[in-house]
Amino acid sequence: MSKLMEYLRLAPVFGYFVRVFKKDKDGKYPTSTNLRMMHGINKISIIMFSICVLVLIYRFFFRN
Repeated sequence: MSKLMEYLRLAPVFGYFVRVFKKDKDGKYPTSTNLRMMHGINKISIIMFSICVLVLIYRFFFRN
């Protein structure tokens, strides 16, 4: 059961979201052009996904 709970932990996922949307001022994580571009694409994907989820929720609750 503890192994299953370890797989279901969401803290690392939210830690990644914070790392993508927040600038690293401490120099804790390595940076390169490719990494910055990947994070930029991930930002766009996360925002688009969030908007789509909101649209689906709106359609589910406010349409007949």
